[in-house]
Amino acid sequence: MTTREPITIGDTPLGPPVFLAPMAGITDLPFRRAVARHGAGLMVSEMVASSEMVTPRPSTRAAVRAKALTEGDLPVSVQIAGREAGAMAETARIVEGMGARIIDINMGCPAKKVTGGLSGAALMRDLDHALSLIDAVVGAVAVPVTLKMRLGWDDSTRNAAELARRATAAGVRMLTVHGRTRAQFYKGNADWSAIRPVADLPGRPPLVANGDIVDAGTARAALAESGAEAVMVGRGAQGAPWRLAEIAHQLYGTPAPVVPRGAALADAVEEHYEDILEFYGVELGLRVARKHLGWYAEVNGAPMRAEMLRADNPSRTVALIRQAFAQPCEAAA
Repeated sequence: MTTREPITIGDTPLGPPVFLAPMAGITDLPFRRAVARHGAGLMVSEMVASSEMVTPRPSTRAAVRAKALTEGDLPVSVQIAGREAGAMAETARIVEGMGARIIDINMGCPAKKVTGGLSGAALMRDLDHALSLIDAVVGAVAVPVTLKMRLGWDDSTRNAAELARRATAAGVRMLTVHGRTRAQFYKGNADWSAIRPVADLPGRPPLVANGDIVDAGTARAALAESGAEAVMVGRGAQGAPWRLAEIAHQLYGTPAPVVPRGAALADAVEEHYEDILEFYGVELGLRVARKHLGWYAEVNGAPMRAEMLRADNPSRTVALIRQAFAQPCEAAA
């Protein structure tokens, strides 16, 4: 059993140091609700693009992502992204006004549509510009500001430690490092040991290791190799919103989550599905829900995946969920 001092960001005490990673199009309010039913030390919203939030009429997509960002008792951090200091500062003020308790700056997203606009991980190619955004956001809000990054743009420019050092001096209150460069995207294995130079910085804030953390074993290894105080779980929670609570229980002795099986699993999947439809509306919700149903089926070894994903009628989909998940099934390896 591992013992860790509790992490507090500003005046917000965090729970067990097993956090939910921000994932675009995934860590929306319905998914965060599903995770919250089991517990998490911190949940980070999907990325909100500053360019979409500061226009006179924010896009539907931006409005949906910003909706109810801070609902519930568990601490939620709102992640923002962009390339212009003024827009980033204004977006930070907007989400602070919505009740955000922590604001996270994205400098780690590898997606071409993000880095092509000189946002996300592309900011690691110009640390002076990156710092101008950090300064603008920190100066715009009273709530704590945190930063998520990668090891660097590529193997020849692994500058996470330098960015972390400068961000710390600028007032960033927590650092998260994904153990890959942008050039790697999600290929190969995360290199947790490469996060160690950040951990070794004097006077740094709490450090979170991210990348390929899917269970207690990988979480334990990531902590040991990186020197971080916490881990962040992303893809490992897809189809298993109880995964964070499982890891926290095995590492820190927190209460064990009740992992649903059989009829209870069908109930959990149905609840998440109906929450998606209520949040997005039926037309958009049907499309959003398919990826989650696919992950639930994959993780839990449920049959009828194709039919369930093709169904375009909510009642029919619910019936298929009951058939697919209500009977005990052997979870996929």
